[in-house]
Amino acid sequence: MQLVNPSPHTSAPDHAVSRLRHARLAASAKPFVARGSGGGRCAGCRLVASHCVCALRPQVTTRAGVCLVMGDIEALKPSNTGWLVADVVADTWAFGWSRTEVDPGLPALLADPQWQPVLVFPGEFVPPERLVTELPRTTEGGKKPLFVLLDGTWSEARKMFRKSSYLDALPVLSLHPDQVSNYRLRRSARESHFCTSEVAALCLAMAGETHAAQSLASWLDVFTTHYLSAKRSVALDRDSEPHQRLRALSPRSLPTPAA
Repeated sequence: MQLVNPSPHTSAPDHAVSRLRHARLAASAKPFVARGSGGGRCAGCRLVASHCVCALRPQVTTRAGVCLVMGDIEALKPSNTGWLVADVVADTWAFGWSRTEVDPGLPALLADPQWQPVLVFPGEFVPPERLVTELPRTTEGGKKPLFVLLDGTWSEARKMFRKSSYLDALPVLSLHPDQVSNYRLRRSARESHFCTSEVAALCLAMAGETHAAQSLASWLDVFTTHYLSAKRSVALDRDSEPHQRLRALSPRSLPTPAA
């Protein structure tokens, strides 16, 4: 793990969700202004500049990859956690979803012989013959797991699942975690739902990427701490439990708070 963009006034990171965000903004007829943007947001982490978290951003080496299929304005939202996945997992792709058009890069990625794609979705909505409870065997040809996540509201995710024929041939992994979601940035209509970053961390753990899974989970918790501190105008504790946990994963890389 290493420091990335230690300055709070950085440019946007060069990762898949950031690029999709820029493309979506360029195609928009009017600017997208997130709530609470009056004080200016850091382009690197999307938080207000006073609560920038860029200096804590972890990067880890993973064998697994993540493919995000994102709802229309999901990449524009400061609370989107697919961005956090792309922060941590270098092999992350992000594609905007449309019912009538498909980015040609998406089916090309799913057909890439180095990857074994598996769609992650609740099993109660999936025909039994498509369901898998563990990762497909990847020993043949040494394929690497590619987790396909539908990143959007629950209604958007269900629509993507039903109306994306290029996903129909993929096995579907249904997760049954013991823990409950700790996501606090948006309300969900279903208590059992996990945010995209939580789902990605669970998938990485299932793939044996324990350090990456823990780093992503801790990164979400630190990001959430900074986000809610700014939103609620409460003091930011830079030595909180999430900060300590993230530093413990890479004690030589992350800065400690000033005394």
